Amino acid sequence: MMRLLKWLDERTGLIRALESLLFRQIPGGTLWRHTWGNLLVFMFAVQTITGLALWMGYSPGVRTAWESVYYIQHVMPLGWLVRGIHYYTAEVMLVMAILHVIQMVWFRTYRKPRELNFYLALATALLVVGFSLTGFLLPWDEQGYWSAKVRTHIMSLTPLLGGMLKEITIGGHAFGHHTLTRFFALHAGVLPLVFLGILGIRMALMRHQWKQSTQSEKTSDPRTSPIWPDLAARYALAALVIMAGVLCVTFWPQWFGFMHKGMGAPLTAPADPSDLFASARPEWYFLFLFQFLKYFPGTLEVVGAIVIPSAVFIYLLAMPWLGNHRIGHSLNVLICTLLISGMIWLTWEAKRSDAANTQFVRAQAEALMKANRTIELASSPGGIPAEGALHLLHSDPMIQGPRLFAQHCAGCHRYDGHDGKGTFPEEAPSAPDLKGFASRHWIGNLLNPEHIATEAFFGNTAFNDGKMVSFVQEKIGTFDAEKQSALMQVVKILSSEARLKKQAILDSKEISLSAQDREAPLYDAGCLDCHAFHFEDEDVEGPDLTGYGSREWMMAFVSNPFGERFYGQENDRMPAFLDEGILTEQEIGLVVDWLRDDWFNPVNP
Repeated sequence: MMRLLKWLDERTGLIRALESLLFRQIPGGTLWRHTWGNLLVFMFAVQTITGLALWMGYSPGVRTAWESVYYIQHVMPLGWLVRGIHYYTAEVMLVMAILHVIQMVWFRTYRKPRELNFYLALATALLVVGFSLTGFLLPWDEQGYWSAKVRTHIMSLTPLLGGMLKEITIGGHAFGHHTLTRFFALHAGVLPLVFLGILGIRMALMRHQWKQSTQSEKTSDPRTSPIWPDLAARYALAALVIMAGVLCVTFWPQWFGFMHKGMGAPLTAPADPSDLFASARPEWYFLFLFQFLKYFPGTLEVVGAIVIPSAVFIYLLAMPWLGNHRIGHSLNVLICTLLISGMIWLTWEAKRSDAANTQFVRAQAEALMKANRTIELASSPGGIPAEGALHLLHSDPMIQGPRLFAQHCAGCHRYDGHDGKGTFPEEAPSAPDLKGFASRHWIGNLLNPEHIATEAFFGNTAFNDGKMVSFVQEKIGTFDAEKQSALMQVVKILSSEARLKKQAILDSKEISLSAQDREAPLYDAGCLDCHAFHFEDEDVEGPDLTGYGSREWMMAFVSNPFGERFYGQENDRMPAFLDEGILTEQEIGLVVDWLRDDWFNPVNP
């Protein structure tokens, strides 16, 4: 081995260069603050390694980005670990890059002759911010998409050049495939190359300054320490502490307040430009700017978004010259202290404001539910279709049913007392509550004299004074034991017509009965005096009970309740949703399937 190293050193000089670097004496001794810049290099190396691993599974595209990140997170072996390390190391790297700039001001290492060091550290911090801004969009999920929309809107506020800058950044007038490819090229190509260039310049500059300081401080400060092992040991220990923290957050994100399913980095639902993301917020380290902009509404937004940040940046550029004077350095320290304190206070204020905002809390819970639901659907036997993961959400009754119900049905109906999305309207319902429609429990209460005239059924409808309510209250209320037994059988037989999955086992006995055995209890209870049941009768006045509550029956009823099969001209205000063009057949199907609890369930598919 020694002969090989000697051979290599004779031809490259690499061994001597490493010895010169590792055993270089640091004037004044090694300090923990000397590790700060090296830690940024270490974290960049971690980001490069994990980023290359993620690159092998990532595909930028509006129909492939989220899908490939899902694959990395939930299918690729240890993909969640690699992505988690990449995600959380980026957050730590950003915080340390900003604190590194503050550290240089605090310890006076930004003044002559180290002004260039300060500017390079400032450029490094801006590059790390650029890494974060471009990388956050790459999963093409709701959080990243809407956060990027806000950031590019702020960019468009730049006087004169704003519109052009926004269009160049997103690759056109609207977010799309070109936006993803440009952000990915910046994140994985341009910014890393610039970072490496700045790193090389900083290393050359520091080597030059070490030579000068070693010569000038030999007599003034006899204390020296070598890089190896003194500084290297501190550097290694600090790197281990950082990686331990990153791994803790990756394995147990819930401990740190990150709301998402499983381990690793969060992944919200696929980006849907047609659906506003009510819980959209920037990353936690940009919350201070989000809160700051609240104080500049309307036309003043450009002041908070462009003018004041530009003034702060210009002041940072002037710090090395101001710091050459005693009062200037004190002012610089004061300004940095105020900036950090303000950022912390604004972040806390944003968190406090969101926690007190019930609409945001509800939207956040809904976003978490959508994210988990998309992962469930993507993990189903059918997997992700060619149309992309967003198609899973658009065709899922569990997600779309409540939305459509709240928008089109909750003006009259309720679902367990609310509008389908958890909001309880102040006005009373004017139509039955559809929670559990056509189930044994629901039909049993409908045929109960104590319940039929309540607001859960016909109490607030035009049918409250009709024959059905009168029959239930006056006739069923006087049934003897034999007819009560027949009525119980009616409930079971009528509910079995719906073919509900949740009571399929209970219904199997009634479904196997012959036509005559199914009709007999309804005849004995008096139901067939007004309703048809597997036969045609022009003399009956009530809705046809054939297939009552089934998907086909409900689809036909919602499409046109005026039909002869249902209420005809006796219909009470319910619109013909399909015939009047209010809902499409697919949308009606989503509402019906949701009411019937007929959707993919990973526990019982």
